[in-house]
Amino acid sequence: MSISHSPSPSASIRRAIVPLLFGVALWAAPQEPAPVFGTTVVVPDGLRGQIYFLHRNTQKLPNFRRKKPAGTIYATSLNIPTQDFRNGFPGVTDRFEWFAIDYRGRFWIEHPGPYMFFLKSDDGSNLYIDDRLIVNNDGIHTAREKTAAIELSGGIHTIRVSYFQGPRWQVALVLRIARPGEDPRIFAIDDFKPPSSPVDLRDPGARQ
Repeated sequence: MSISHSPSPSASIRRAIVPLLFGVALWAAPQEPAPVFGTTVVVPDGLRGQIYFLHRNTQKLPNFRRKKPAGTIYATSLNIPTQDFRNGFPGVTDRFEWFAIDYRGRFWIEHPGPYMFFLKSDDGSNLYIDDRLIVNNDGIHTAREKTAAIELSGGIHTIRVSYFQGPRWQVALVLRIARPGEDPRIFAIDDFKPPSSPVDLRDPGARQ
């Protein structure tokens, strides 16, 4: 004869509560906000952006030499269309207004010739190539794009994009590039890396 044992009330309660608590834990798990302007993960060949805090009512890009960075982020492109910005910089600061970022990097030009750069921002931004100011889009303003043309020789060039955000909430920062006859595309460092061949390094355009 088999004897069946009914589960005790306490065991039944435990079985009912455990899944409930597990579900509550999953539901309550905080979601890390996605980075907007860059990540804290180092990208050796990318754009290195240093973040600075600004005084309220700042009207233009600051003199970065006189300021101390609050943190560093990295990006391979600047493609931030107009959007609300409320989450700050995960892992660095929760600042979402009155800040500046100074991005610096290097890129390789395989095909020498004229290039167009398009810089859109909200608020102000400047683009420098080889330490020369190419696009001046500084000041407090809504999303606005400015363009400029420059003749680039083959080889390595330096790039710098300085950006600042004034009052909340809207931000934008988009950098595009185009050769004559081409449609503008997002400027991505990965598209402008030096070739692996030493011969091509000596002779940019050897693969044209």
